[in-house]
Order: sequence, then C-alpha cells, then structure tokens
Amino acid sequence: MKILKDLMYTKTHEWIKMTGDKKAKIGLTDFAQDSLGSLVFVNLPEVGDEVSKDDSFGDVESVKAVSDVFSPVNGKVSAINEELLDSPEKINESAYDAWLIEVEDIEENKDLLTPEQYEKVCNEEA
Repeated sequence: MKILKDLMYTKTHEWIKMTGDKKAKIGLTDFAQDSLGSLVFVNLPEVGDEVSKDDSFGDVESVKAVSDVFSPVNGKVSAINEELLDSPEKINESAYDAWLIEVEDIEENKDLLTPEQYEKVCNEEA
C-alpha cells in the first residue's frame, strides 16, 4: 500500500492535493483501488458543478461493486480527468497520477488526514 507524504487524505479513501490557493485535485487512494479491484467505469460530475464536503460527487464501478466517491471539500468543479472516462483502469495502474476532479473556490479543507493518520485508518481496515 502506497501513501504519498505530500497529500492529505479522507477516512473514505480519497486523496487531495492542493494545486494553488483554494484549488485542488482529488482522486482515489491506492488502498481504495486495491480494495475495489479492477475498475471498469467512472462516473464524474460536470465542470461547473458544486461539490460539498462529505457528499458523493461520482462513483466508480469495479468487477466487484459500485462505490461512491466523496468530496473532501466544498467547492466548484473546474476540471474532470476525461481520460478516465475511457480508461478507468488508469486508477488501478497509478492511483496517485489518476486524479478524478479538480476543484476551485475551496471554502473549507479542515478535517483532512495527514499521511500518518491515514495509514492508521488503512491498518485498522486491513
């Protein structure tokens, strides 16, 4: 299980990387993609959609199940990773390169987990 030190995390296994002032990319963690298995479909919001902290903004479908993806912040979708719509397996290949959405106008980014805190969450679930 890979946990990058320059990211923040959620208990629901999303990562967030701040890319500017009030702007961030969000994706699924290595733990999440490994637990889900081979991903076959990704459903993402539209650019301009609002996302709310702890609310689902999309879902991923694997050969095992469909799982919601939750936003770690409040904000507006400024970009989606369209490459994943045709190639969801890229999340399995490299979870931390395969961001799902970029969010701008972030209002709050409290309650995120440090890499060390997230590692404890994963160890408890493993």
